[in-house]
Amino acid sequence: MADQTKTAEPSLEVAVFAGGCFWCTEAVFESLRGVQSVRPGYAGGRVENPTYEQVCTGETGHAEVIRVEYDPAAISYDDLLTVFFAAHDPTTLNRQGHDVGTQYRSMILYTRESQRDSAEAFIKKLDDDAGRPVVTEVMPLVKFYEAEGYHHHYFINNPDKAYCQLVINPKLNLIKKRFSELMS
Repeated sequence: MADQTKTAEPSLEVAVFAGGCFWCTEAVFESLRGVQSVRPGYAGGRVENPTYEQVCTGETGHAEVIRVEYDPAAISYDDLLTVFFAAHDPTTLNRQGHDVGTQYRSMILYTRESQRDSAEAFIKKLDDDAGRPVVTEVMPLVKFYEAEGYHHHYFINNPDKAYCQLVINPKLNLIKKRFSELMS
């Protein structure tokens, strides 16, 4: 008799975040347990099928984002929010470090109403505690445009590049130290 039991596939959910350069946020989220995939891309703008070069002009309305597929049984949306807000400065408008422009703004693009509610509650608490207003936008995800292939796994594929060594590596080490219990 054949075995009737099956291992159930995890029920994955999608979260989309913009927190500056997507190379940085991708590297951070790829290191979290329960995260099945991280895809860099563009969202929040008005131009269809934008290219990296177009988004870099700041004229498309899009931000550099990451699309995270995760297993909510292994990591909660609130844990993702905690790491997201720790990995960038949500109080600077249209800027993260040396990256300046609307394409580097802080934004959460929710895929379900419960994510919107969680994000708004998280921001309210941060606002109450931060001393400076949080400028992170919260809006529904309308369309995600996947970035060109050379952006995928940028840190993993380019660990010796100056940007990876000077910007991504220190940020990743800080997140790993601060949130070791969430790392895979």
